Amino acid sequence: MISVCMATYNGERFIKEQIDSILPQLSAEDELIISDDGSTDRTLEIIASYNDKRIKVLHHKKNPEIAKIKHSRNFYYATENFENALKEARGDYIFLSDQDDVWMSEKKDTMIAALKQNNADCVMCNFSLIGAEGDGTGELGFQKCPKLKNVFSKIIQSRVIGSSMAFRKSLLYFALPFPKNLIAHDLWIGCLAKKMIFIDEPLTSYRRYGGNVSSGIGKSPNSFFYKIIYRLKFLYLFLVRKLFGAKK
Repeated sequence: MISVCMATYNGERFIKEQIDSILPQLSAEDELIISDDGSTDRTLEIIASYNDKRIKVLHHKKNPEIAKIKHSRNFYYATENFENALKEARGDYIFLSDQDDVWMSEKKDTMIAALKQNNADCVMCNFSLIGAEGDGTGELGFQKCPKLKNVFSKIIQSRVIGSSMAFRKSLLYFALPFPKNLIAHDLWIGCLAKKMIFIDEPLTSYRRYGGNVSSGIGKSPNSFFYKIIYRLKFLYLFLVRKLFGAKK
């Protein structure tokens, strides 16, 4: 069974194209879990129009404490919203999905096969960049294979992209619940993976435009000092989880 976990917030512009690229790849037993963070546009109306039993909609209430955070506020919102979806995932394999990308038709089968053939618990694929209107830029998200063999390289690079990931349920059990005030759900899951592999084939069209939570590539607006402090904090949270596990 496959669980696709998607976080949404005011995604009416692109969400139909994304859902249309996902559902044909799912069997009748699979599920698309959508956690909505209080959309005020037509996002929920568009989702409801599918009337598909595989789609499960969760209504997530934003944490008011996040509004007080100075840096990367939208990342905190997204991480909590994704956790809300992941907690309900029943599949043996879990995919993360943004609301504004497009899956290639072979994405699910290729990534599941890679997990099985390599005896890995997490896989990440390359992605091609598209603009707001779906026009390709000719760029790939990863120009070369990212370093994924150890947690230090993952944290330093911070190039674990959730919308390009799939992983086994066993990894999800270890990753949940997320630590309080975690900023990057995808990096967290990727760092906890015992064996993470990379597929160079672009299996997602990553839409880069002004409304993204993450740019996918490019420079972060945060200061160098903030990046150092966050990585140290992240490493501490990682070590605590590895040594003591999660408090369920």
